Amino acid sequence: MTQDDNKALYEARPWTKWYAEGVLPDVEVEKKSVVDTFNENTERWKDKTAVVFYGRKMSYRELRDQADRFAAALHDLGIRKGDRVALLLLNSPQFIIAYMGALKAGATITAISPVYVSPEIKYQLEDSGARMIVCQDILYDNVGKSGVKLDAVILSSITEYLPPLKKFLGSSVLRAVYQKMAAPPVDIYEKEGVYRFQDLIKKYPPNPPKIEFNINEDLVTLPYTGGTTGKPKGAMITHYNFAAARQLASRFWGEIVQEGKEVVVAYLPFYHIYGQAVVMLGGLNEGYTLVLLTTPNPDDILDVIERHKATVFYSVPALYEYLREYEKTNRVNWKHIKVLISGADALLEDTARGWEKRTGARIHEGWGMTETTSVGIVNPYGRAKIGSFGVPMPGTVAAILDAASDRFLPIGEIGELVFRGPNVIKGYWRQPEHTKEVFVEIDGETWLRTGDLARMDEEGYFYFYDRKKDMIKYKGLQVFAREVEEVITSHPQVKEAGVIGVPDPEVGERVKAIVVLESEARRRVSEEEITKYCAGKLASYMVPKIIEFRGEVPKTDIGKVSRRELREEDL
Repeated sequence: MTQDDNKALYEARPWTKWYAEGVLPDVEVEKKSVVDTFNENTERWKDKTAVVFYGRKMSYRELRDQADRFAAALHDLGIRKGDRVALLLLNSPQFIIAYMGALKAGATITAISPVYVSPEIKYQLEDSGARMIVCQDILYDNVGKSGVKLDAVILSSITEYLPPLKKFLGSSVLRAVYQKMAAPPVDIYEKEGVYRFQDLIKKYPPNPPKIEFNINEDLVTLPYTGGTTGKPKGAMITHYNFAAARQLASRFWGEIVQEGKEVVVAYLPFYHIYGQAVVMLGGLNEGYTLVLLTTPNPDDILDVIERHKATVFYSVPALYEYLREYEKTNRVNWKHIKVLISGADALLEDTARGWEKRTGARIHEGWGMTETTSVGIVNPYGRAKIGSFGVPMPGTVAAILDAASDRFLPIGEIGELVFRGPNVIKGYWRQPEHTKEVFVEIDGETWLRTGDLARMDEEGYFYFYDRKKDMIKYKGLQVFAREVEEVITSHPQVKEAGVIGVPDPEVGERVKAIVVLESEARRRVSEEEITKYCAGKLASYMVPKIIEFRGEVPKTDIGKVSRRELREEDL
């Protein structure tokens, strides 16, 4: 087949036949700002519960009132359209209020991971040019140590929105999680430019400034991504990108989930684009009730699912894997939840099948990136294929390219996944060269290079193999780290594994596996047993030549095995 023939296979969008009844293949994006959408929805559902925070309920009306007050405060403190405001907050009502309040003041958000240390915080604050930060009081120490000069620091306590009987409990829980953290002394508020979040909410009326948004150009947020190679980059996500993401998701699920009627467990961190775009903004846009959790404690998650009768559950493979073996998982009737979604990492087939066997419910795996505003490809409801991350959503197109030649590959061949749609970012903040590297133009169409190696089957479903940078080259042969990890973790005595390539002048790279055994198997299962197990399931060149047992493998803050850290440790 010719290059044009291969391209035509993808452009024909064979996946649209699997959309739910009534779902159209194309979407005309409604050009509406995040602020306008929030205002309309908080008016429409004003008396409905928007947020539940450890028993404290907030209506959409109250959420809107507090965001308007915070916007007025930021405007009075000097924030103007286009300024950047940083958020260093745990999942809490304050995150939503500060986020929407800053947008209403015309600012662009840059949310920082709560697990970052001072150098990482310093880099993001300086690179984004943030003028102010809204910070959890117990996380302020790392901000202070960063030495970055800010116009204002606004500190918030987790107890501010907790019911009276849970205020002490809230503080003690966070002390257990963030053991070395403590709120700064009260005399910090005597310093110029340091404010209490609640003081500002109480001081200002709900009169936000009037801001005119350029939907296509104005930025909502600058999430930082791509830290696996060099410094992280700020992804420029516009109001148009968020409008597109909202409509793609709502159209794709059709009548399966309903406006104003769903309850979502919001434990995924809001600073991360998955939690921010899909759970927080996605939920508020649809009038859902968000049950917020500051930390991903399995018992808390199971409790709120049961107590609040959650109907939609967004999670990550690491939690599904944990819960499928957890003794208390059966407390929840998982078949009563409308949709179970997995994202942010590849879902191992062993996890998916084990989960379905344990709970009787199927997980719908999806794919998205910061660069696609977290949405892009997902399994259709009721037709999820285990092993596949699904089909492109309405209004988008995905394809497989030969990364070396930028030629479209036939169905079934493995290459780089490329993607286009209205949810794709405009580029990286002050990084024109990196922006050029991540986009490719073919026949007048601009595609996002995802860096993921994948293939498409005859029905239009896509399958993930590995990140391009994680592929191992052994004597010129390609070894997919994820494929080896999946085989190793299928061993009944293996808890988890990470696979990397170790440089070797004779063969290029040797396959190394870092293996975590189940507690009862430690010192009983040998390296030779793991090697023999792999030899029966993998080609000889894919079998790990080096096995290292550990008590744990390093992970990212959303539960992925951090191969970058494993490579750095090996070097």
